Amino acid sequence: MMKRAFMALATFGGAMATALGAYGAHGLTKVAPPHLVESFNTAVMYQFFHCLLLMAVALWMRSNSSRLLIWAGTLVVLGMLGFSGSIYSMVLVGTKGIGMITPMGGVLLIIGWLLLFAAVWRWERVS
Repeated sequence: MMKRAFMALATFGGAMATALGAYGAHGLTKVAPPHLVESFNTAVMYQFFHCLLLMAVALWMRSNSSRLLIWAGTLVVLGMLGFSGSIYSMVLVGTKGIGMITPMGGVLLIIGWLLLFAAVWRWERVS
């Protein structure tokens, strides 16, 4: 069940990153200062990378649905929402006071990666 949810979120997130990236390249540059466009593009890039990571987690879960993989995928999803989502909100809507969400999202992404490292370490020892 989680592998399907992760794959669905990864593919939808990839589609959204593509659309947002196109807007950032063609529309946002007309209405936002360069430093905000740069922040927006960073959020798009991180979203793309982490959608690919989430797809890899979902594929790995086809043969191993360990708690480490479930937690890693969950934290990657939450991290993308926190990191990229807060930047999108600040740039597109002008949301104020959510600046601390961005680094917290980044920390969740890092923890997700570290949980995957732990899963690899454990997998290697079990195999």
